Amino acid sequence: MTTLAKPFAPIFLLIALLAGCGEKDKSAAPGDPGAAMPPPEVEVITVAAGSATLTQDLPGRLQAYRTAQVRARVEGVVEKRLFQEGSDVKAGTSLFQIDARTYKAAAESARADLMIARQTVERYAPLLKIKAVSQQEFDLAAAKAMQAEAALIRAEEDLENASVPAAISGRIGRALVTEGALVGRGEATLLATIEQLDPIYVNFTQPGTDMLRLKQAVKAGRLKRAESASVEMLLEDGSVYPKAGKIFFADMAVDPTTGAVSLRAEFPNPQRELLPGMFVRLRFPQALAENAIRVPQRAVQANPQGQFVMVVTPDGKAAPLPVKTGGMAGTDFIVAEGLKGGEQVIVNGLQKARPGAPVKPVPVNGAPQAEAPARGTPPDARPVGGLGAGKTTPPAANGKP
Repeated sequence: MTTLAKPFAPIFLLIALLAGCGEKDKSAAPGDPGAAMPPPEVEVITVAAGSATLTQDLPGRLQAYRTAQVRARVEGVVEKRLFQEGSDVKAGTSLFQIDARTYKAAAESARADLMIARQTVERYAPLLKIKAVSQQEFDLAAAKAMQAEAALIRAEEDLENASVPAAISGRIGRALVTEGALVGRGEATLLATIEQLDPIYVNFTQPGTDMLRLKQAVKAGRLKRAESASVEMLLEDGSVYPKAGKIFFADMAVDPTTGAVSLRAEFPNPQRELLPGMFVRLRFPQALAENAIRVPQRAVQANPQGQFVMVVTPDGKAAPLPVKTGGMAGTDFIVAEGLKGGEQVIVNGLQKARPGAPVKPVPVNGAPQAEAPARGTPPDARPVGGLGAGKTTPPAANGKP
């Protein structure tokens, strides 16, 4: 029996191997864990040419519309502070009260001197007619009366300046002196500062080369000058200020030390949200570009060879496409070279889009995208940009794959 079984041993071994192969084929069937994964979904936009307003973002600093320093015009001791620090004050409102007793006495004395001088003139007038006094004596009395009148005006002004008023309407800062402080001795002591915050200025600069390049493009007809003069403000947290501003000042010359032109914009600030010294960014229109192609900033990537975008080829694969950007339109890049319109550009899911790997394009709004051509595409149907479907070589620096 043992002798008969030996010739059949190779046959049993072959049957066992075939059975193992069958099990492996079953485990790789579609739907099983070992099956190939479906292509990853990526969000795309189908680019198209159209008119776009070129914009530029520049940093700036806020500055008060008007600033007034509150100073003591007379010497004396501060008796009272008549405002709340950080509050809004109106022009003419009394802010500090300086001890006015000395100035009140000086004004009364000057008033008495003026009265005596005028009486002397009145007494000399009839005497001059009868030659009882000379013309010189009368003229001297009249001059002393005028001198006394000027002294009274000066004394009353000093008395008035003992009450320190607000020169402008605005928000006042902290008091720089306290009650009991001696001010005005030898100089006009700074007591506080008032800033008008509505409207408010934004000071910024623009490179002179950018202005020259823009003017040349408009002159050559490549761009049209933007009609809108409104300016958008981006706050430090990235949010957009709800009210638009306007540019109303540009320096007449380029700063030789920085190579930039100084500009100023004005924004309404009714709620006093914007404060002087804050850092902001301004976005303003520069020109209108016809037949421009725009893509979101996040779609444009860069490597040592230059800028590129990832597109979905006609056979449903991801491929890099070299591009060159030529400005901004809001938060989008204007693509000057590389896109012609109709390409599906990947904007979300770029980390899943590997060059040459199949992907499933989905529009950014979630609507189903038109299906890519079948894998039986004729050989002469080249992918967008001329890149092979299976190539993974990044774009070269000269814009060619």
